[in-house]
Amino acid sequence: MSLGESATSLGKVRGLGSAGVGGEHWIKERMTSAALIGLSIWFLASILWLPSLDQKTIGEWLRAPTGAVPMALFIILNFIHAVEGTKSWIYDYFHDDGNRFAAHLILVFAAVLGSAFALFALAKIAFGTHP
Repeated sequence: MSLGESATSLGKVRGLGSAGVGGEHWIKERMTSAALIGLSIWFLASILWLPSLDQKTIGEWLRAPTGAVPMALFIILNFIHAVEGTKSWIYDYFHDDGNRFAAHLILVFAAVLGSAFALFALAKIAFGTHP
């Protein structure tokens, strides 16, 4: 009988524990969740306090450091949180290592591309001269 084989069900399960991995992922998900709660409250309060929601007012709000910096953090943390949550789903439902790697690669590329576009749009608004 090899190390991974066992005659009992309990013996088969014992070798399938966490092996000390997964804690970092769990903490990262919880930390981004907590930060996103605070940033979501900031975002909603900021939008409600604006005098109007026209393009000029929103542009002025995002040109100020008090609008642009938290918005950049909001974008970055949303993408990190989305990647961490989707990684859990990939590891749970993709059992073949090749498919898991491909799905993970597509996920990371999509997240980097999406966050780059969002941050570029924010930078264009924040540093642009258009009204």
